[in-house]
Amino acid sequence: MNTGIEQPASPPASGLHWPALLVAVAIMFAGTAFPFIMADAQGQADHAMAMALFWSMAAGFVRGVGFEPEFRLWRWLLSGWACAIALALYTMMKWAEWSV
Repeated sequence: MNTGIEQPASPPASGLHWPALLVAVAIMFAGTAFPFIMADAQGQADHAMAMALFWSMAAGFVRGVGFEPEFRLWRWLLSGWACAIALALYTMMKWAEWSV
């Protein structure tokens, strides 16, 4: 029996991705409680570090709740791997600041 309603070609979203979601929530709380984690040694805002941290948080929330964008670029930029890469980028920038 044909009802005229097309079924989606892909399966529904995969559900919660706990590691990415936990990273996003941790960044959200840490950035709220300790905003100096996004500042340089002089106490000035470090926009590159903040960008890496916020990218990681955004990717963590998007992937963490199970949403997968259809456009390939957005799917990659907001994936679990992007969350990890952005967090590693932030860590490297912070470590480089401390080692100077």
